[in-house]
Amino acid sequence: MSEIVSKLPQVGTTIFSVMSALASEHNALNLSQGFPDFPAPQSLLDDLNRHAQAGRNQYPPMSGAAELRQALAELIKRSYQRQVCPDREITITSGATEGLFVAIHTLVNPGDEVIVFDPAYDSYEPAVTLAGGHCRHIPLAAPDFRPDWQQVVDSINPRTRCIIVNSPHNPSATVFSQADWLQLQQIVIDNNLFLISDEVYEHIVFDNHPRLSANRFEALAQRSFIVSSFGKTFHCTGWKTGYCVAPSALTTEFRKIHQYVTFASFAPAQYALADMLNHQPQHIEQLGAFYQQRRDRFATALASSRLKLLPSAGTYFMLADYSAISELGDIEFCQWLTQHAGVAAIPLSVFYQTPPQSRIIRFCFAKQDATLDQAAEKLCRL
Repeated sequence: MSEIVSKLPQVGTTIFSVMSALASEHNALNLSQGFPDFPAPQSLLDDLNRHAQAGRNQYPPMSGAAELRQALAELIKRSYQRQVCPDREITITSGATEGLFVAIHTLVNPGDEVIVFDPAYDSYEPAVTLAGGHCRHIPLAAPDFRPDWQQVVDSINPRTRCIIVNSPHNPSATVFSQADWLQLQQIVIDNNLFLISDEVYEHIVFDNHPRLSANRFEALAQRSFIVSSFGKTFHCTGWKTGYCVAPSALTTEFRKIHQYVTFASFAPAQYALADMLNHQPQHIEQLGAFYQQRRDRFATALASSRLKLLPSAGTYFMLADYSAISELGDIEFCQWLTQHAGVAAIPLSVFYQTPPQSRIIRFCFAKQDATLDQAAEKLCRL
């Protein structure tokens, strides 16, 4: 038998799987992987059961259930004042990861370059590589992780095809300002580029920060694939249901690939999510405050620790500098922390092509109060 030549020779098991497995092995509190340890809203679970019992368990339309796409069009109009066509501009995907993968493969051809900002979520580069493209990494520096837009302009060349952004940003928990979005829009237009906007945490912003999106900037939206996640919004990450918003011409090409990747996604969940959007709109409106309470509780509980907490303006993550505790590298420190302190975190360095000289780790605070309190107690002993 001939040997298989790996298409992703540098890729192993993701750090999220590694740390969650280590947390399970050592019975540690898992503040590493980004999932809640509390249930989805009861009304959503009730709707899921009702639709499953009613027999809505077969293939939904390839583009997604019409009820859900219509509810999303209304949400986008309400949240961002943008009118989108639910039939021609919204596609339901098997999680945001599939949406990002398909958007990348829609745009990227062999030899194309894609600009990404480090620290970057780990699914971007493998998808670009599989499409025959190449990522050009632009590092963001702690503690503010702000893009240098002139550096972006200077990085553009004839091979540049698109830019991938993520706001609110995982792992840094920063949020683009209005000025950031306007500069990005100008760069995309001036250089005839496309944008892939990863907005899975779009509704989780804090401290009265406005909920901004590529959807709010019409010229930018016309050249964008905007990808989001129901799992993050409704505490049901295991349902792996997301969506992609793009102009009709881009959506047509997107769906050509989507239909051969998953074709369609979990049917009863789509109808339940449509009910949730239609009948429980307050859930989204209250989501920022819901997670801000958890952020503040965790930060207050860690105030007496030797960790230096970095600001968290959005997402359900918080970065912490552990320089006062250990000189270990962040991967080794996260392993030690899980094994000896009973708390699992994610090292920041894994999100970089060329990691900076820093000692920063990421905690997830999408957890019950008791979990956060127990974790903070353990961390304060360090």
